[in-house]
Amino acid sequence: MPKHIASGLKYLAAVKLKDAGESHQAIAEELGVDRSTISHYLNGRNLSWNSIDVARTIVDLSPRDFLKMTEAIFDEPEQSRKIVNICRERNFEVSIGDSCIGCGLCVNACTMKAIELESLKAHADSIQCCGCQLCSDECPTNSIKILEI
Repeated sequence: MPKHIASGLKYLAAVKLKDAGESHQAIAEELGVDRSTISHYLNGRNLSWNSIDVARTIVDLSPRDFLKMTEAIFDEPEQSRKIVNICRERNFEVSIGDSCIGCGLCVNACTMKAIELESLKAHADSIQCCGCQLCSDECPTNSIKILEI
């Protein structure tokens, strides 16, 4: 079943990318599948509609649960990050306060790779942030604030 759910998530991602004006070839490269698979997805062939319903339910979960479910479904962390970034419905703004001590716990916690250390201070890329708050949970100084925008 996880492979069918993965296909459902890839279908949702393909539809979003197509709606954003991407070509079939670009979508195939982004999702790591061949063009014929993308054509099947976008033309509604060989799809399990139940898997797509499950995938929609996963996308609608809290950001943390969406991320964790996607990580459990896909073997490759990079594939999971791509699916989360493409399919997520909400955007977030991350701010890191001056109280940051540069311990790096947030960097290790962020599976989206939205945080890095520079000059002994954490810096976040809000575009990559999925809003899961795993980083803020790990921060010993409560320096990380994530707001939905």
